[in-house]
Amino acid sequence: QVQLVESGGGLVQAGGSLRLSCAASGRTFSSYAMGWFRQAPGKEREFVATISWSGASTYYADSVKGRFTISRDNAKNTVYLQMNSLKPEDTAVYYCAARIGVVSDSDYQYHYWGQGTQVTVSS
Repeated sequence: QVQLVESGGGLVQAGGSLRLSCAASGRTFSSYAMGWFRQAPGKEREFVATISWSGASTYYADSVKGRFTISRDNAKNTVYLQMNSLKPEDTAVYYCAARIGVVSDSDYQYHYWGQGTQVTVSS
């Protein structure tokens, strides 16, 4: 069982930056691939980024490639999402998720979810 708690969301102007954190409980954090997803009002949840258990492999949605960076610190049981050059269309609730196995961009393949953190980008 893994419990995930996101933090770091907030209100930022377009062009600004935020770093989201996701703290995981449990001693097997390093066994899980981690992902970030987001859901804007009235829209379906969408994939943002994912990272393998070792951190060696990362994948991004085209909409955030070059602006967002996912990373993890297994010693701290934490995964991060550095978000730069933020745009109003990045406004959403951001969720981190964990799955046993390889990275995935499909939310239904993730076993554990955090409660989400709101990111609002003003124009």
